[in-house]
Amino acid sequence: MGSALTADAPTQPSQPSPARSTPVIELAGVHKVYRTGSLEVEALRGISLTISQGEYVAVMGPSGSGKSTLMHILGCLDVPTSGMYWLAGEDVGVMDEIELAEIRNRRVGFVFQQFNLLPSLTALRNVEMPLAYGGVPRERRRRQATAALERVGLGDRLAHRPGELSGGQQQRVAVARALVTDPALLLADEPTGNLDSSASEEVLSLFGELHRQGRTVVLITHEADIARRAQRIVRLRDGAIA
Repeated sequence: MGSALTADAPTQPSQPSPARSTPVIELAGVHKVYRTGSLEVEALRGISLTISQGEYVAVMGPSGSGKSTLMHILGCLDVPTSGMYWLAGEDVGVMDEIELAEIRNRRVGFVFQQFNLLPSLTALRNVEMPLAYGGVPRERRRRQATAALERVGLGDRLAHRPGELSGGQQQRVAVARALVTDPALLLADEPTGNLDSSASEEVLSLFGELHRQGRTVVLITHEADIARRAQRIVRLRDGAIA
């Protein structure tokens, strides 16, 4: 079911392969170099990777392996120094900052280790935020946010603020917020890092259920037992696929 890493993919193809359906993620020969004065650090070294619709992929590696840099590129928070990246068929490399912000809001749902919920807002209002940024009318965004919270099992917690929820419930609110725009990609960065074992199991079970429903999930982790929950593991070392 999972598509293979394309080790022999061309570094600069002109367009995604027409021989198959457009993948959610297609990286070809991606390099990322950070420059500070005369110092250069090559964080990614020619990454070629394809992830198809409905896959559940874990990206795993030690500190300094390039996981965070890859996550930033996959989430359109940064762009490659060279190489190509298509997200749901759209060429990210030709986009300006406004277009990158728009594709982040439309195509990517983020789940972070720190939850990133606004403490003064209810669960419902937190989940509504991406829709508000997208200009969705109030009644429609309320319906969509309610449905997203019900989907993660928090339909009875709409009016609760983050401080009134457990860690696992807060992360489920964050997952609902990530899902509310119906993104092509759910990108989770160490999503269980601040949770105890019970809450971690709760959140990982939710990711498994979302995968079974056809959602494309990419999980960034350094823990082997968490990575094994995914359908496929991509291991990074020194900025390259190991």
